[in-house]
Amino acid sequence: MALLVETGSGSPTAESYASVSDADTYHAARGNAAWAALSSDSKEVNLRKATEHLEQMYLGLWKGDKNLSTQALSWPRSNVYVDDCLIANNALPAQLVKATCELALKASTGPLIVDEGAQVKSKQVGPIAVTYADGARQQKRYAAVDATLRPLLSGGGAGIRLVRA
Repeated sequence: MALLVETGSGSPTAESYASVSDADTYHAARGNAAWAALSSDSKEVNLRKATEHLEQMYLGLWKGDKNLSTQALSWPRSNVYVDDCLIANNALPAQLVKATCELALKASTGPLIVDEGAQVKSKQVGPIAVTYADGARQQKRYAAVDATLRPLLSGGGAGIRLVRA
C-alpha cells in the first residue's frame, strides 16, 4: 500500500511526515547503509511507525494549533514560531521531517515503544551484576530526536504539560 505523506494540506488520510525519498536523502547524507538496505515496503512501514511514535509521545506538547479538526496528524499547525520566525501553516518544519527519518531507522531494528513490566532493581548473570535506580526509566528515550524537536514543543522541550485548574 502506498505511503500517504502529509504535505502541509492537513490530509485526513496522511500516515507519515516524511516520504521514502525524504528518508533516503536524509540517511544517504549521513552514510546510514542500514536504511539503504531496506526494501521500499519496509521503509514505508518504518516511516508509519516513526510518525505514530511522534503522534503518541508528543501529543499535547506541540506549539500552536492544528489547522483542521479533520487532519489525520498533528501537523500542519498554525501560530508556530521558531526563532521568532512564523512557520507557514501549510508547511512541515524540517525538524519534524528529520525526526521522522531518524525514528524510521530506529524502528527498523525494533519497537520504538516497548511494553512495560515490573521494574527489575537488580540482575546478576555470573559475575556481572546491574542495579537500577529506584524509578528508573523503562521506556526508550531518543535524546537526538528530543533535541531536534525542542524548537517545535511548548516550553522548549519534551516533558509534562501543566494546566492551571
